[in-house]
Amino acid sequence: MKAADSPLTAPLAELLLRSFGPRQVTAEELEGVGGIERACLFGSWAARYAGEAGRPPADLDVLVIGAPDRDELDDAAQRAASRLAREVNVTIRSLTWWRDGTDGFHADVTRRPLVPLFSEDGTG
Repeated sequence: MKAADSPLTAPLAELLLRSFGPRQVTAEELEGVGGIERACLFGSWAARYAGEAGRPPADLDVLVIGAPDRDELDDAAQRAASRLAREVNVTIRSLTWWRDGTDGFHADVTRRPLVPLFSEDGTG
């Protein structure tokens, strides 16, 4: 299925994405999980959201900074996946790792687009 060509298509798609898309849904589901200092989307979905060209992402990568309860976090990710009809992969790292990390994953994550899930996040 494809939307008809119209000058309204892109703005409407953007409005829907920002209102009901992965960022909003994931933020809603993670909101009640304690121990999260920061959370953001990364990887291909964040890159597309930032305007980078590429294939549509098949899944959603979420970076959680802090020490959340893993069962609560897994439940929240499963709810988000169900609502979005796509896999939600969560990676947990400490605040120390976020500030001082020197491994390859840290370098990759911090050089690519990040989409903060909560407005007070300084991740982006």
